[in-house]
Amino acid sequence: MYLAFTSFNRMIFRFSTLFCLLILLGNTCLAQQDSAKKLQILVFPVLTRSIETSWSFGVAGTSTFRLAKTDSLSRTSNLQTILLYSLKKQLVAAINGAQYFKNELYILNEQISFSSFPDKFWGLGNQAPHQAEESYDFQQFYTYLHLMRKMGKGMFIGGLYEYQNLLETNYKAGGIFDQQQVVGRNGYHISGLGMSFTFDTRNNAFAPNRGNFAQIYFNHFSPLFGSNHRYTNIVIDLRKYMAVRKNGVLALQAYSFNNTGNDVPLRSLATLGGMNSMRGYYDGRYRDKNQLVFQAEFRQQLHKRFGMVAFGNFGDVSHNLSYKFADLKYSFGAGLRYALNKAEKLNIRLDYGIGPDKNHGFYFELGEAF
Repeated sequence: MYLAFTSFNRMIFRFSTLFCLLILLGNTCLAQQDSAKKLQILVFPVLTRSIETSWSFGVAGTSTFRLAKTDSLSRTSNLQTILLYSLKKQLVAAINGAQYFKNELYILNEQISFSSFPDKFWGLGNQAPHQAEESYDFQQFYTYLHLMRKMGKGMFIGGLYEYQNLLETNYKAGGIFDQQQVVGRNGYHISGLGMSFTFDTRNNAFAPNRGNFAQIYFNHFSPLFGSNHRYTNIVIDLRKYMAVRKNGVLALQAYSFNNTGNDVPLRSLATLGGMNSMRGYYDGRYRDKNQLVFQAEFRQQLHKRFGMVAFGNFGDVSHNLSYKFADLKYSFGAGLRYALNKAEKLNIRLDYGIGPDKNHGFYFELGEAF
């Protein structure tokens, strides 16, 4: 089950999807999850790449198990750990998983992570100039819990909790952080509670060729819950998948990420770019309270395990939910696919995204962008 995160947490979540460097090992990972009737543990090396991290290397471990041994309808539960270090001296350690209770009446997703992360900042707003780039780094603890209850076929209602502790930030004194008085630039912690509604008729979780996905959630951060800042985050994620031609798929997505109030801290702002949206832009090239993105991707199987894609995106960030057509950013690109697990349609993806003004990049990841 997918839930939209803030940009950096999406990055950690993608890392923790267990990219199997050894393809032969990868071919057995999901098969063991599908048939597991008792606890099984795997440990293997990990390799990934994005604009923000360059190449990242590490080690991952996964355990698979069933919460109810007599339940043959539910998917196999899993718990994963990962430790990654990038060529840009970025460290990520994370634990995440999904537990499926009897007959999947309840589903629990969790993520706990620590990160020490050099990053880039160009300022707030959709007109931040390229020459304004400043480097900064931060350390962060993050916790996320999401419990969903099945209400009908493809329908789930959930409750979620999110905690973020930005321990330390290092940035240029008197630079753009201070000039724009960016909220949370000196560290903070936030704590929030929320609810979600999900409707999911996709025929596959990793690479569907038909079906719809709709999710909306809100999360309210308040001193009542122990938060330093008060604001509400609202996310809408709509997707449609259609089979076209022979072994072809057209995937469409509309994604809206919004914050209310004027007390939204640095790492909770909407960011344009990344490995899953507006590929070609550095994740955070543009930041503000709100974001709206539309993307389309055509996926074509070529031969056996190999395939290709072509994609296009347009969107922007804004301060007050007002978007001007003339200001919209765009990117496009293409990529190759290799089926790590044909039965589950789990692909390695190799993408190259291109946008205007020197925005471009290469991605080597597990699973489709959306």
